[in-house]
Amino acid sequence: MSTEMFSEILTGLYENRIVPYLGPGVLFDATHQVSGEAIPADSNSLILAMNNGRPMAPKLMYEFPRAAMNLELKKGRNFVSQFLTQLYSDHWTRAAIHNWLEEWKPQYVIDINRDTQLQDSYKDDEHTLIVGVARITASHFRFKIYHFDGSEYFEISQEQVDPRLPILFKPMGTPKPEANFIASDADYVDYITELMGGFAIPDFLKQYRQDKQYLLMGMRLNRDSERMVMSDIIRTSAEHKGWILHKNPTDKELRYCKKIGLEIINADIQDFLAAV
Repeated sequence: MSTEMFSEILTGLYENRIVPYLGPGVLFDATHQVSGEAIPADSNSLILAMNNGRPMAPKLMYEFPRAAMNLELKKGRNFVSQFLTQLYSDHWTRAAIHNWLEEWKPQYVIDINRDTQLQDSYKDDEHTLIVGVARITASHFRFKIYHFDGSEYFEISQEQVDPRLPILFKPMGTPKPEANFIASDADYVDYITELMGGFAIPDFLKQYRQDKQYLLMGMRLNRDSERMVMSDIIRTSAEHKGWILHKNPTDKELRYCKKIGLEIINADIQDFLAAV
């Protein structure tokens, strides 16, 4: 990352023109407070944690949603939700990226991880939380909106959102204030279908994001599910969508980023934190 490019991106971040988009890699330094084990965040580590440390069949190890679907069919949908709730309700150390975000308090953050560290960064501040949901029959909408008043979350409607407050978008879910997750293949199919139809993002956020660019951190773009979610969430009229921190991208990732207008920066989250 050149000094000039870093300065440009950092200025855009602090001016809330560039939006942080957090992937599993941002949690690289979060560990269990007792065992010291790394927090399960990426696909492989989540599968192992969900299956008591045992690898699953190669075709299931390909991607977490596929493995989650397999266990959901065997043990029920609640099994996956309970696993994720218990996992992320455990005691983990803070990731350095979240300490940085806690100091900065950006106006809008997208976090595809399912832990609560981003919410904890705003635990003393009013904010709006948007959580992705799937396979519900009461509504076409695939999100829930909560207002945090400084001590508690309350579910609210789109019309009740205070536009002055920071927005935390957790499309893949979170354990709190209530457990909702996009995890299995069936969840992703339903969520992405409604995301493409415009029902998974509130109207006020569609307006807010129009002139934004993005910095993808801790992300790989080698799996269809994460790519499809990302491409719709960062939809904007800008030809240059933003940047992704990525060392050694595959040819497929290079082609994909060029196609959608993402510029690849040869750096990772550790490099970025060192520069910050």
